Amino acid sequence: MQKSEQTAGERGAGPLTAAFSGLLNHRRHQLSADLVAGLIVAVMLVPQAMAYALLAGLPPEVGLYASVVPVALYAFLGTSNTLAVGPVAIVSLLVFSGVSRLAEVGSAEYLGLALLLALCVGVIQAGMGLVRAGFLVNFLSHAVLAGFTSGAAIVILASQARHLIGVDVGRPESLVELLTALFAKAGDFNPAALLLGAGSLAVLLLFRFGLVPALAASGLSSAARETLSKLGPFVVVAVATGLTFSLRLDESSGLAVVGTIPRGLPRISVPTVELSSISALLPTALAISFIGFVESFAIAKVLAARRREKVSANRELVALGVANIGAAFSGGYPVTGGFSRSMVSFAAGARSRLTALSTAALVALALLLLTPLFFYLPKAVLAAIIVLAVAGLIDWRGFARSWKYSRADGVAFLVTFSVVLAAGVERGIVVGAIVALLLHLWRTTKPHVAIVGRVGATEHYRNVNRHPVQTWPELLLVRIDESLYFGNSQQLEQRVLAAVADQPEVEHFVLIASAVNFIDGSALDTLETLRTELSSAGVTFHLAEVKGPVMDRLERVSFLDTMGEGRVFLSTEQAVQTLASRHQRPPSPIRNVQSLEEIQT
Repeated sequence: MQKSEQTAGERGAGPLTAAFSGLLNHRRHQLSADLVAGLIVAVMLVPQAMAYALLAGLPPEVGLYASVVPVALYAFLGTSNTLAVGPVAIVSLLVFSGVSRLAEVGSAEYLGLALLLALCVGVIQAGMGLVRAGFLVNFLSHAVLAGFTSGAAIVILASQARHLIGVDVGRPESLVELLTALFAKAGDFNPAALLLGAGSLAVLLLFRFGLVPALAASGLSSAARETLSKLGPFVVVAVATGLTFSLRLDESSGLAVVGTIPRGLPRISVPTVELSSISALLPTALAISFIGFVESFAIAKVLAARRREKVSANRELVALGVANIGAAFSGGYPVTGGFSRSMVSFAAGARSRLTALSTAALVALALLLLTPLFFYLPKAVLAAIIVLAVAGLIDWRGFARSWKYSRADGVAFLVTFSVVLAAGVERGIVVGAIVALLLHLWRTTKPHVAIVGRVGATEHYRNVNRHPVQTWPELLLVRIDESLYFGNSQQLEQRVLAAVADQPEVEHFVLIASAVNFIDGSALDTLETLRTELSSAGVTFHLAEVKGPVMDRLERVSFLDTMGEGRVFLSTEQAVQTLASRHQRPPSPIRNVQSLEEIQT
């Protein structure tokens, strides 16, 4: 009884109060684990946030601002206990691609548009979640996302090469122009930047691939070893910053450093809202909204499944939307869930969203106390962090697998990848999504239609071209493996009429609808026409294995009444037993009958 009263009280306190209460009461004995996980994620997030902000064309402190309020807001509204929200590489590239066309990088207008973009992303995501429109993100197929991320990763890698070798190539508009400019200035590289960049990459690779085996004999748990292996960015930042400060490499060698970062928490600001700017940013906002959520929710689902927890797609959309709105009003830029940080959070033992709250608090603490230490942080080191983070996004194995399994998916991957490289990331995702949808529609217009027969003495019916089966001269059994709609119903009609023409002894046609989930109005007209054409040829039209929802629709328009009684069968076997018994002809002989275990479906 007491428990029921407490629940009612929590409900009456409002969603935010209930969420806060849930955070405090959730597994209090795991508090220390959540705080440790939050510390580890914060140590990883601080250098990444600054690096990704530079990738987006923004000052490094903007990345830190985007790691405080948005992270805390997600902690209250999200459903994943381990998802680490904050700046990520792909979204940062999309921000740069969309905003750099409208304002000069580094200008106050550029920052204002980045804030407005975060607001647009937040409103779109939160709105989709509130109206339960999360299903819309399914229109981005895996092949398109893989092609996009692979192409974007190459663009990011190329863009960071200038920092790794310490040359200024401006802001080329295309990948070809960037590579040409890099090649032209390769001889003017900065030795200090090259050494620090290459050294940082080497250390990061050592942490990622060499530290875990080296610690295997230390007795540490696998989770602890994996967590330690993710601390490479913190180590290289600390060492490189110390070397730059002690040797004054920024003055003696011309090494590019981060410079002054304002100390203090982000200030509340209101983005300048102009309809013309919103219209110009809308394509970028839609791309970030969809891609950010798809990647974030995929990570959240995987990690939740490992602990038998649940995440809600629509609540995640609302949470990410509110987080991005928070970023817009606190000096940040668009955020989403990060794969590597989320994996670190999971491995470090995060059990509740208190991990995210502790991460936000620690980043805020860094803004209050540590920003002077970042002055001598080399940009080459931040570039190395970005390079290693995005290198794994190039999915060549996924492309090869898609090409082998489905040429359509392979084409969608290749088109998206190519357009990203040739025309930019925004156009790449749009063109890829359109191509994927067109290929899907093309596939559905060519449904798999099979003439089937009985397998041995069983009640199983399979394709006559794949298996040795029994057939009956007077029966034509046809299975269609697709729902029927205006785009493919004509194909079925043509195939059936052709088969009837090839088998003059056919008296009964049975359409096996076991794979049909829906029949639209145009397909219904086609079926009525087919029934009439078959009747004029002396062939009776029958249905078998019709699903309940489809049967309900057919009954609603009296289609079954026009067919006549006894024309719809529960199973194909029932149809064969009923119709074949009217004739005394034996079935066709069986050759090389296989066992059921050997027959492929």
